Amino acid sequence: MTDHGHIAARLFCMDESTWERHASPWSVWTRVLSLPVLLLAVWSHAWLGAWALVPVAVTILWLWLNPRLFPAPGRTDTWSAKATFGERVWLNRKAVPIPTDHARMARILSGLSAAGFAVALAGAVLNDLLMTVSGGIATWLSKMWFCDRMVWLYDDMKDKHQPYAAWLRPAQKEAR
Repeated sequence: MTDHGHIAARLFCMDESTWERHASPWSVWTRVLSLPVLLLAVWSHAWLGAWALVPVAVTILWLWLNPRLFPAPGRTDTWSAKATFGERVWLNRKAVPIPTDHARMARILSGLSAAGFAVALAGAVLNDLLMTVSGGIATWLSKMWFCDRMVWLYDDMKDKHQPYAAWLRPAQKEAR
């Protein structure tokens, strides 16, 4: 069976440099805003017809460009950076096993997020506001919970595999 995370990582061509840049809070938080933009782009078929494919394509292009646009952060001891590190740990779980509880919760939250997205997407296609909003909220809450679990996963794994610990760069003390 194919792992969805590895497919996504391959599709997005996430190399070491891209992952480092994606740890930027600008990358993380602007990417979070992509869900309502994508749903609005799909919804726009009601006004734009087939031309709605343009904003959908632009949003998908944004999702690909996003982790490449922002500079790598100077410090990576932030929630947003650790969420991306945890995602990397999650994607690498076949090579470096992770605790069972983390794996179970990540699968549950990914499933909830996917189900919410399916409802939201169907709502946007059908121009059903309740489906779009409720599915979008379910997706967003599940994804944010997933990200929070990824922070926890990273914190639990950073001392168990040396390359993981190397990703962490605390804030520099100011010279007096």
